[in-house]
Amino acid sequence: MLAVIIAIAASAIWNFAGHGITTIGLVAGGLPHLVWPDVHWSDILPMTSVAGSCAIMILTQSAATSRIYSARHHQRLNEDQDLLGLSAANAAAALSGTFVVNGSPTQTAMVESVGSQSQVAQVTTATVVALVLLFATKPLQYLPHCVLGALVFLVAIRMIKLPSLQEIRQESPAEFALASITALFVIVAGVEEGIVLAMVMSLLRIVHHSYHPRSGVMISESDGTWKLTPPVAGAVTRPGLVMYRFGAALFYANANRFSDEIRAVVGPSPTSVRWFIVDAEAITQVDYSAARVVEELKKDLTNQGVVFGFARLPGNTRADFDRHHLTACIDPSLIFNRLHDALDAYDKLRPLRSAVEPIELPPRS
Repeated sequence: MLAVIIAIAASAIWNFAGHGITTIGLVAGGLPHLVWPDVHWSDILPMTSVAGSCAIMILTQSAATSRIYSARHHQRLNEDQDLLGLSAANAAAALSGTFVVNGSPTQTAMVESVGSQSQVAQVTTATVVALVLLFATKPLQYLPHCVLGALVFLVAIRMIKLPSLQEIRQESPAEFALASITALFVIVAGVEEGIVLAMVMSLLRIVHHSYHPRSGVMISESDGTWKLTPPVAGAVTRPGLVMYRFGAALFYANANRFSDEIRAVVGPSPTSVRWFIVDAEAITQVDYSAARVVEELKKDLTNQGVVFGFARLPGNTRADFDRHHLTACIDPSLIFNRLHDALDAYDKLRPLRSAVEPIELPPRS
């Protein structure tokens, strides 16, 4: 409370010293009433940018606020229900001439700070606002702007958690850099610009991870687990067999990387690779461009005498294979449900192994 009083007093002194105390002015009283918006076709284009900005602010602020406070109070978050409520509230706002509605982090923090954790707080707030609009709008015109600014500032400053930022820096330096750049950009350019920058940087980070997935040749350990080794020439799972894992969906941006790594393992004139099986457990999607790359890769490997197949293909990815005609060029008998099935099929076709060649199978997966 003392901090609030000091902040308000300091803001008032600063405001008065510079420009005199400015107040919020006359506040229209009465409850809003339903009316069809006075919007014409000529207004659509100028309103598009404003509406888009409002939508971005509402979605990002509301989603962030919901996640933060649901996690803090160990509550289950239903984001679809939140968006449905925001949509209904904004539809009502459009028909009543009121301002856009969003999940305000500052107002949520104020409600939480007084111990409210139920819908009773929302009903009480709505009732108080209605009473003020009906009977107490005249006194509001004398409220200084600096008071509102100080209150919002104090609430916002309490939402900054430096220990959490320190934990992010220790566990994920890249995410810490993203958070720091976003915070700095919000201060320098504004909230809207900062949110847009954060969204763009986050999407680019996701694309970067998808373009550089964890991939490699699978090697069986003595304890039955798999480890990945770099996909280079000479890396094999067993003599004549390569099992290769690609850790992301296949799309136009990383399809050539997928093809290049496989070609690097096989080499231009394969002598040690007879079967090449892709562990597709992490390949959750295949787009048109990637399908054409896989199709061309299959033809080249076949011409080199290498059998090419897949294992652990997810159901939705199998549907992509059917839609893009990959199952027409890849023998269905070479699309295995389990890694162990691929190993068994390869063993049946291998010449009799020497008794001195130990083979350890991983557990059935």
